[in-house]
Amino acid sequence: MKPVLQLAQGADLVQSVDWLAIAPPTLTALVALVVLVADLFVPEARKRLLGWTAIAGLAAALALLAPLRAADRSTFCLTAATELRACSYTADTFTLVIQFLVLAGALVTALLSLDDTDGARRKLPAGEYWFLLLSSAAGAALLPASRDLATLVVALEVASLPAFALVGLRRGDRLSGEAALKFFLSSVTATAVTLLGASFVYAATGTLHLTEIAQRLGDVPGQLQTLAQAGVVLTLVGFAFKTAAVPFHFWVPDTYVGAPLPVAAYLSVVGKVVGFTGIILVTVVAFPSYADVWGPALAALAALTMTIGNVAALRQVATRAWSAVRLLAWSSVAQAGYLLVPIAAAAYSGDDQIGSTVAYALMYAAVNLGAFAVVALVARTRPEARISDHRGLYAASPAAALVMAFFLLNLAGLPPGIIGLFAKVTVFSAAVDAGLGWLAVLMGLNVVIGLAYYLRWTALLFRGPEGVTEGVAVVRMRATVPVTLAVALTAAAGVVLSGWPQFALRYASNSLF
Repeated sequence: MKPVLQLAQGADLVQSVDWLAIAPPTLTALVALVVLVADLFVPEARKRLLGWTAIAGLAAALALLAPLRAADRSTFCLTAATELRACSYTADTFTLVIQFLVLAGALVTALLSLDDTDGARRKLPAGEYWFLLLSSAAGAALLPASRDLATLVVALEVASLPAFALVGLRRGDRLSGEAALKFFLSSVTATAVTLLGASFVYAATGTLHLTEIAQRLGDVPGQLQTLAQAGVVLTLVGFAFKTAAVPFHFWVPDTYVGAPLPVAAYLSVVGKVVGFTGIILVTVVAFPSYADVWGPALAALAALTMTIGNVAALRQVATRAWSAVRLLAWSSVAQAGYLLVPIAAAAYSGDDQIGSTVAYALMYAAVNLGAFAVVALVARTRPEARISDHRGLYAASPAAALVMAFFLLNLAGLPPGIIGLFAKVTVFSAAVDAGLGWLAVLMGLNVVIGLAYYLRWTALLFRGPEGVTEGVAVVRMRATVPVTLAVALTAAAGVVLSGWPQFALRYASNSLF
C-alpha cells in the first residue's frame, strides 16, 4: 500500500508500508488485546488458557522473524528530493537480533509467570498481567527498528509504561508498591529528559529521522550549536537512566526486590536491552558527528557502572532476605558497565564495535534469565530468596545445581561457560582496539572482583545442606512444567552458545547497520 501525499511545494512524499516487516511487534500487540478481551469471558477455572495464549503469541512473533532474515526491509519511508531515503522502521540485522532477544526473553518470562497467574498459588491477576507483559514486549520489539526520534520515544514508553504496573501488580504488598513508585519516578524523569533532548535536536536540525539528523547535525548554524549540544547530552542522559548506568542506577535493587521474580528477570534483560538499543541508535546512527562528546562520557559511565555494581554485589550478605535477587540486581548493573564499553569504543574506531555489545547481550540474556529461573524455582519453597537457601542444592537436585553453576560461571566469564569468556574477550578487545587501554585494565580488575561473588555462590550449591535438606528436597518435588521448561530453555541456549560461540561472536566482527 503506497498512499501518495502532496506537499504544498509540489514535492511527492511516498509512504510505503511493509506489513511483513512490522509483523513481529504488531502480532505481539494484537495478542495482548486478545488476551485482555478474553479475560472478560474466560471463567476463573480456565484462566491458565490466557497464559498459554500469550506464550503461543510470543512464539508466533519469534517465528515471524524467519521470513525477515535477509535483513533488507524498510517501511514508513518518506522519499522526497533528498539524497537520503529516510525511513521510520528498518528491519536490518541489528533490528532482527534485538527483536529475537527481546521476544525470547519475554517468552521465558511468560513461562516463569504461568504458575503465579493460575491456581491456588495465584499471586497476580491473569488478564492484566498478560496484557501488560505482551504490551511491554511489543514496545521493546518496536524500539530496535525505530529510525526516527518520535517512533523511538513512543516505543520506549510503550515498553516502559506497562513495566511500572507489572512491578506493582502484587496487590497489598508494600514492597511491590514502593518498588513501582521508585521505578515510575525514575523512568518519568528519564522520559522527560529524553523528550527535552529530542526536541532540542529537532529544533536544531529540522528533522526527526536519525539518518537525516546525522547528516545535518554537523552543519548546524552557529547560533544553534549550543541547542544541538544540549539536545545530544540530554538525550544520552535520558537513555542512561533506562540502562541503570551509574549514577542513574539507584532504583534497581529495590525495584527488583519488590517486583514479582519473573518481572525482575524481565527487567534485568529486556528492560536493559531496551535502554542499550536506544543508546546505540542515537549515538552511532544519529549523533556520529558528536562522537567526541558521547565517547568519553560513555567510557566514564562504563567505568563507574561496572565498578560500583561489582563492589555492591560483593557486599551482599548470603543470609539476608532477598539477597539472591539483590546480588543479581547489582550484577546486572555491573554487566551494564561491560555492555557500555563497545558503544564508547565506537566513538573512537567506528560502529563495527557495536557488534561486541550485541554478542555480549545475547550471552547475558540467556544466562541471566536462567539464573533468575533457578532462583524462582528455589523460591517456591524458600520465598525470601536468600543466597543461603541454595546451599546444598546439588544434594537434592543435581540438575538445578549444575545449570545454576553454569549460569554463574558464564556471568563470571569462566569455563565451562565458554560463551561468557568469549563475550568478555570481545568487549575487552573492543576497548583495546579503540585505544581505551585504561578502560580495558579497569574492566579486567572488575572481572576479578566479579569472580569473588559468583564463585562464592557457585561453591554454596555443592556444600553440605546444613539444615536446609528438607526445603531443597521440596523444591525438587514442586518444580512445575513451565518453570522447568524455562530453566531448560535457558540452559540449552547457554550450552548452544558455548558450543557454537560463532553464532553470537560473528556479530562482533560485522557491521549491523
